[in-house]
Amino acid sequence: MLLEYIEIKDKFDVRTSCEAHCRACGKKHVLALGHSLPEARRLIKTLLAAGRVDYDVPEDRADPRLSTDPLFGEGRGQMFGVLVCRDRRGRTGVLKAFSGQMNGVWMVDGWVPPLVDVRLMAEMCAGPERMIKRLGARIAVLPAGDPERARQVELRRKLSRALMKDIHALYRLPNFRRELKPMIEIVNSKGGLPAGTGDCCAPKLLGYAARVGLTPLGLAEFYLGRENKSGTRRNGAVYPACKSKCGRILGYMLCGLEEA
Repeated sequence: MLLEYIEIKDKFDVRTSCEAHCRACGKKHVLALGHSLPEARRLIKTLLAAGRVDYDVPEDRADPRLSTDPLFGEGRGQMFGVLVCRDRRGRTGVLKAFSGQMNGVWMVDGWVPPLVDVRLMAEMCAGPERMIKRLGARIAVLPAGDPERARQVELRRKLSRALMKDIHALYRLPNFRRELKPMIEIVNSKGGLPAGTGDCCAPKLLGYAARVGLTPLGLAEFYLGRENKSGTRRNGAVYPACKSKCGRILGYMLCGLEEA
């Protein structure tokens, strides 16, 4: 288990960390910051001091892809999160996660894994991605206004959309009622799912906790790195779960937590 045991000394923070409507039960489920803020601040301090995500590994064995330096460059920052939980024996601990990938790396020891089987996803994507790249190369050499270029652009768009739909179909999301459902079945809003849905910190953390029988006591997500271009994310600041992606699935994932 990835739970790092801690002793709670801070007061419960009632401010909302994430909230979303659950289509299955018709209710809105809410999770507070709870006891998570001190743990978020501790992780920020650790990451800034170490300069890498695999900070538990001896420096001579560190993976250069897991450096946090790119987060402060042109690529800009990334979201991280902590979830304070209670296990079945009543002990309290903290889980940690990063959103999406770290420079192409999905799995890092000590960090909560993604909700999808990344090997299966890579195998499924290999063929379509090669075709999409070939189409991109063809499009690049065709002049603007050429009917053939328009056809190639439309074909690439359709292939990309189909691939994204297939990727989303691989995700199976748990909740605290011990249910496990395909992500595409539990979305609580109309329209296509944005790329990266299910890969943010909150779904990763809650999904892992639900799978292994942990009860969340508080969640905090923070941004690390250079401020994003829109100015909505600043280094070290804590933010509630996003509505565009997480707001569509967290209602289902939080369902049953009140009883737990």
